[in-house]
Order: sequence, then C-alpha cells, then structure tokens
Amino acid sequence: MVSRVAQLFSESDLARIKAAVVEAEGKTSGEIVPFVVERSDDYEVAEWRGGALLGTSVAIVFAALHELTDLWLPLNFAGLVAVSIVAFVAGMLAARVVPVLTRLLAGRELMTHHAGRRAAEAFIAEEVFQTRDRTGILLFVSLLERTVIVVGDAGINARVQKTEWDAIVALIVAGLKQGMPADGMVRAIGACGALLERQGVARKADDTDELSDGLRMSDR
Repeated sequence: MVSRVAQLFSESDLARIKAAVVEAEGKTSGEIVPFVVERSDDYEVAEWRGGALLGTSVAIVFAALHELTDLWLPLNFAGLVAVSIVAFVAGMLAARVVPVLTRLLAGRELMTHHAGRRAAEAFIAEEVFQTRDRTGILLFVSLLERTVIVVGDAGINARVQKTEWDAIVALIVAGLKQGMPADGMVRAIGACGALLERQGVARKADDTDELSDGLRMSDR
C-alpha cells in the first residue's frame, strides 16, 4: 500500500525539491533538510477514546430503547454486551483510519506535542546539527497533525527573527492548502536560501555538501 506521503509527491516533484535544495545551498554554506511524515504518533489514546465513545453510546441507546419504548429488541444482557463490544472495536478502527476522527479524539495539544517531539527526532536523526558552521535548517511537515515546523541550528537561529521562520512555514502551509505541496516546499527552500544569504552565511571555498539534498519521507 502506497503511503499518503508518497502519493503527495511525484518523481518530478522530488526532482524539483532536490534541485531547489541544491540551488539554495549553492549560494551559501547552509544545509537545508526537507522532511515529511504522514503522522508523528500512532495516537492509541484516540483509538481508546473512539472505542469508548461508540461502545458506550450504543449501549445507552439500546438500553434506552428497551426501557422507554415498546420495541421488542431481541437482545438480552449478553447480547447487549456483545453489541457494545462490536461498537467499541468499530470505534477504535474508525479513530485509527479516519484522520478527522483521529484529530478530534486526540486533541490539538497532544498532536502539537508529538509533532514537536518528532521534529526534534528528525533534527537529530538527519544530523542537521552536525554541519560545520551549525547552519542547518530542517523543514518538517507532519500531515495528520497539519503541522509545519522549521528548526534552524544554532549558527543561523540566533540571527533570525521568529517572524522570518513563520513566513517560511506559511509558504509550506499555503502549498498544502492549495493541493500543491511540492510548490510550497520549493518556495520555502528558496526562501531559506535567501534568508541564509541575507544573514551572511556565505559559501566558503572549501564547502562540501554535508547532508543529502533530497526530500525525506516517512510514515512516522
């Protein structure tokens, strides 16, 4: 089964993103790492909440129909328990596979936490912090959480205002909303290159390509 991330980007999209990174890095000593994940966590808590909500609701509805109406429901106590269990499992599955339910049941605060944690993990795993001049930039996107995070390493982050990072985030978000994620990422990469130039992160004669230029994609 093809992941949602892979479906978003065609081969030509991947080539464009890589070319944008090469161009941006060709003018400065910065390293830009685009990274997209389908989700930042499995959100088991959302599944349990979905199961509990549907299972309890079904049990209450059947009990109310039995007590408050003249309907002859062919269910004894054991049958009611069985129906509730089936509803519980269905609720868990729905919370797992329907993104809007996952977001609703997990809650914004929890999703923001996990997206931030996953971005930090990506920053370390991709060794964005190990560039010679500490001028790496991570462009992190988590699709389920609808979250975009830009993380600059120490050599560049201290020189950049939050509003400048926010403007780069906005470019990626706009691309996603317009159904053109590759365009948004390419524009954001170009903006990162321009930002590095403005901040005087000049390319040195002995600069090397320290990190891979392609888009990183992961289910989690």
